[in-house]
Amino acid sequence: MPIEKFIKIQSSAVPIDIENIDTDQIIPARFLKAVERKGFGDNLFRDWRFDKYNKLISTFPLNDTKYRGQILIGGKNFGCGSSREHAAWALYDYGFKVIVSSFFADIFKGNALNNGLLPIQVTSEELNEIFEVINRLSQATFTVDLLEQTFTIDTLNKIIGFEINPYKKECLLNGYDDIDYLLSLKKEIKIFETK
Repeated sequence: MPIEKFIKIQSSAVPIDIENIDTDQIIPARFLKAVERKGFGDNLFRDWRFDKYNKLISTFPLNDTKYRGQILIGGKNFGCGSSREHAAWALYDYGFKVIVSSFFADIFKGNALNNGLLPIQVTSEELNEIFEVINRLSQATFTVDLLEQTFTIDTLNKIIGFEINPYKKECLLNGYDDIDYLLSLKKEIKIFETK
C-alpha cells in the first residue's frame, strides 16, 4: 500500500480515552498472518469492536456513528507492548492519518512514521482539553499542518506545536518510505559515485 503525501488535513476525531493501549489491542496477534499492508484495518481494535458473537459493540468509539475522522485521540502510553509494525498498518489501513496522545511507545512511534501515520505528542493537559472538546461536540474539527508542525483545536482556535524528526517530516510530506527516499536521491548518488 503506497504512502500518501501528508501536508495538511482538517478532520473530526475518534476519541479512545484509555491509557496503555498496546499493540495487541490495536491488532490482535491472530490477525498477523498477512505480509502485505492491506486488510488490517478490518481487524483494528477487533476485541474491543466486536463481542464474542462477532457483533459490533455499539458503545466502542469506532462503532459509534457520532465519531468519524482521520484523527484518533488516544490515552497516555499509546502503542506500548510488542513491536509489531502491523499496529501502524492497521491504523493507516482503517483510514487514520494522525494519532494524538500524551505519550507514545518509541517503537510504535517509529513504526507509525515509517508507514505514513503521524503521531503527535501533546501534554497531559492538552490531551484532556482535546477529549473535553470532543465530549462537548462530537464532530469538532482539528487542523493538522505538518509544514508548520501545528495541531489546532478549531473550535477554540488553539494552536499546539509538535516536534517531528526532520527526515521523517520530509518523508511524510513526500509520501516516501525509506526506500522511496533513497530513490529520490538517485541523481545525487550517481554524481557522488562519479567523483
